[in-house]
Amino acid sequence: MSTVPPSDRPGDEPAPSISDEQLEAFLREAAEGGGAPAPKEPSARARMVAARLRDQEEPTPWRAPPRSPKGDRRTGRRRVGAVAGVVVLAALALVAVRPSLVLDRLPGGDDGSAPATLAAETARPTGAPAEAGGAEQATREHPFRGSPAERWAEGADAIEVPEAKALSGLSEDDVAFALRRTKELLVAANLDPAVLRGGRPDDALDVLDPKQPELLPKLRRSLSSPDEDHDPLRLFTRFDPAETRLLGDAVKVRGRMTLAAGEPGVVKVNADYSFVYPLVRANDSHGPVARTVIRRDITLTLNDPARWDVTEGKLLMEKYFSEYGNTSCAVHDGYLHPGFPDDDGPGGERPTGPPTDPYDRHRPVTGSGSGGCGQVTRT
Repeated sequence: MSTVPPSDRPGDEPAPSISDEQLEAFLREAAEGGGAPAPKEPSARARMVAARLRDQEEPTPWRAPPRSPKGDRRTGRRRVGAVAGVVVLAALALVAVRPSLVLDRLPGGDDGSAPATLAAETARPTGAPAEAGGAEQATREHPFRGSPAERWAEGADAIEVPEAKALSGLSEDDVAFALRRTKELLVAANLDPAVLRGGRPDDALDVLDPKQPELLPKLRRSLSSPDEDHDPLRLFTRFDPAETRLLGDAVKVRGRMTLAAGEPGVVKVNADYSFVYPLVRANDSHGPVARTVIRRDITLTLNDPARWDVTEGKLLMEKYFSEYGNTSCAVHDGYLHPGFPDDDGPGGERPTGPPTDPYDRHRPVTGSGSGGCGQVTRT
């Protein structure tokens, strides 16, 4: 999670004075002739775990070797420079164990009417989204009830690709390719039903350049033999099918994708998206609904193969950060393990971190958080 101000982050536009959610909440209350006081935030017993890095010190940046002048058939001019290909294996996990079984309830919200979908996010929000229309728990009929995600778009269509333009010596078609492949990775890693059931994310792996040292071997090792130091959840969303299943087909998604020029012949694509998954226990047709919230902030680069020693048609991973809301602190088997409202206590994992709102997208995501279990204010 970078401490760089939003205006200094590559590709970000200046943030609006208020977020889309705050503006729409204000207009809705005005139209109703006033507005009730904000609903009381439901209490929750929750957990947060910071995934530990294999290397605690900041990794040495990997630089893609520039293609030698001899090997460059387009020109005899010497190519200089390098691209930073740092793979940051860092994840802050925010975990809810047992939301309160007695919630503050507000009237309404039972008519099944779908609220209007929010417009796409165009800049970093200035604060956390307001409380949803009520503090009621999710149901199987309304799995996103009481959550800001109820008004989010869903599925792959919610990942909107910005308009491509020629940048950093690469053509408009090249940039469009980088944007499309970034979306393909996000969809394959976080929305593919087979991957969500614990399958291998081969389509996501196929986006990445095999010439980037250690990245693909490390990811494949995490998938075949996961442990605390080799955790596939840092890039892929996977639930244990013997324990948990997705309720229905809808996954709510919110975020944005931005472009930035890197060194000559390098285009950077940053994608910052949150995914909300409604879940029930496997083989349980009447039990409660849980929600797990995953935020991914990744930067991929497309490098001109005429300038850099890379594989044509593949992208390099510059960094990836992940944040999880509602999963076990202590289990490192390569799957997310959500808590449910009727779980019996925190299982010995006592909160040690500050309360955090997993829907607060104005916070940058980093891997610099301290370890331990903590609290989320809602899921």
